[in-house]
Amino acid sequence: MMAKLTLQPEARGLGMTGQRARDRLVQRLREQGIRDERVLLAMGTLPRHQFIDEALASRAYEDTALPIGLGQTISQPWVVARMTEALLEHGLPRRVLEIGTGSGYQAAVLATLGIEVHTVERIDELLRTARRRFRQLGLDIRSRHDDGRLGWPEHAPFDAIIVTAGGAALEPAHLAQLVEGGILVAPVGGGSAQRLLRLRRHADGVSQEDLGAVVFVPLLAGVQ
Repeated sequence: MMAKLTLQPEARGLGMTGQRARDRLVQRLREQGIRDERVLLAMGTLPRHQFIDEALASRAYEDTALPIGLGQTISQPWVVARMTEALLEHGLPRRVLEIGTGSGYQAAVLATLGIEVHTVERIDELLRTARRRFRQLGLDIRSRHDDGRLGWPEHAPFDAIIVTAGGAALEPAHLAQLVEGGILVAPVGGGSAQRLLRLRRHADGVSQEDLGAVVFVPLLAGVQ
């Protein structure tokens, strides 16, 4: 069941940040192959302009990544939609771990779908801002300031894990924190050679699918 958002007037937006702009974005996502109506509804409801600097608000519903400071970006809407759709293809997961909170937008999309979201961010300033956005929208998202490569073992296992930064290889801790049958979606590779992978954990190993080329900021160690 979709979560009920708390939308103040500034969150609803006007003109280039209003509902018509969100509707146009949804139409573009459909044209680019996004088929899951739950994902499209969530992204057509959630005010992306609330997750970026006010100076960039007029570009919020373009299908492009945008800077959020500290060397980080809010992902391109199509990438958010595709990763979310990939998590949902085999059923709606109850509990999801996100690695890399960033602006908070991907976590908010998942929470809007009615999923219990846990998110880990290594940059304290970004996490504090994301938490404020979650509160303003009435979203109950659990968050932690920590090294995302470690996952969140105290709350494991998770039905699904989504990684929003690219590493040269998959992190063993992430796979270890999946339930049997759980899904992991993550960009893997260096620089411009990243591939978006979907893995499913089985009793006797892991199956893997390549969902295509992507570019994400690097998955870094430690906290700041």
